[in-house]
Amino acid sequence: MPERKAILALADGTLYRGTAFGHIGESGGEVVFNTGMTGYQEVITDPSYKGQMVTMTSPEIGNTGINPDDGESSRPWVEGFIVREVWRLPSSWRHVESLDGYLRRYHVCGISGVDTRALTRRLRDGGSQMGIISSVDLDEKRLVRKAKDLPPIVGRDLVREVTSARETRWETGDWDLGKGYLPASEYRIRFGRIPKVVAIDYGIKQNILRMLVSRGMEVTLVPSETTASAILSKRPDGILLSNGPGDPEGVPYAIHTVRELLGKVPMFGICLGHQIMGLALGGRTFKMKFGHHGCNQPVMDLATGKVEITSQNHNFSVDGSSLGDRARITHVNLNDKTVEGLCVPSLRCFSVQYHPEASPGPHDSRYLFTRFHRYLTGEEDL
Repeated sequence: MPERKAILALADGTLYRGTAFGHIGESGGEVVFNTGMTGYQEVITDPSYKGQMVTMTSPEIGNTGINPDDGESSRPWVEGFIVREVWRLPSSWRHVESLDGYLRRYHVCGISGVDTRALTRRLRDGGSQMGIISSVDLDEKRLVRKAKDLPPIVGRDLVREVTSARETRWETGDWDLGKGYLPASEYRIRFGRIPKVVAIDYGIKQNILRMLVSRGMEVTLVPSETTASAILSKRPDGILLSNGPGDPEGVPYAIHTVRELLGKVPMFGICLGHQIMGLALGGRTFKMKFGHHGCNQPVMDLATGKVEITSQNHNFSVDGSSLGDRARITHVNLNDKTVEGLCVPSLRCFSVQYHPEASPGPHDSRYLFTRFHRYLTGEEDL
């Protein structure tokens, strides 16, 4: 196919010219950068990226194509995808589709040929900002105006756009080489008591659900607006607050629900769930300059001094000073000292900002799912 020109226009007037791939059209969102060298399929299918266009700092993307097992949801959620070089013909025995074809099928605009190092420096120095990718309108001044007119992420409820429509039971566990994802029954025979967990879906990654099942838990997934009374009526042993997109202050109904649940059922929060827990405890959150997006973020467990290499995707952070003595800070980011974990033993809740279900090389953080199971079964205290 002949190459088609495309332009990325930022709200500050900066323009990047390149070549279109994926959907031929136009899309806009907050432009962020991801420092992961692998895992682009996980990135584009993570509902936490709703509202954002992702710049990959790794120079070659698309090499391994797309396969049905590595997605974190049933479809891509990024608003646009920005790369230096895209491989249209993947080379992997697992691939069933090219990245180009996958994005085209789901109407996601991509642009390649961009100087992603220069773009990343601009976002790092000036902060994340709104942008437009277009391969149908190449009028540069008009595109900049469109970028400036886009609604900001702050204050928006993006959770409603990614949450599940109905309650479901999750019945799939972790990956096994040669067998694929194992059914829940394979794990439950290994455990004595099977705790019942309700996972509130703010835009949950599927591997979080798999990790819960593979630790012997029975998992029910409920939509984000499910009330506290409806959750308690299921008599759960524990509650999981999931990851999700955007500003935690944009989902006041979620904060209200968590505030009503605190102290009644043990609770584990991840990413947006961590931020919502912080707000429910009376703390504040703030928008970061360019956020954390990637799989190489060092986090220290303050209780043990152990450093974990973590996968992260968030643009907001809990203000630790706003919590006072209402919560104990358990983990901090070693790059910028932001809060990465909270715990309130008296309310039986804990949370982390990062993604313990992901695989940023090692599996440094998966112990948190084991800790949750052991806490629910009375084998461990917070």
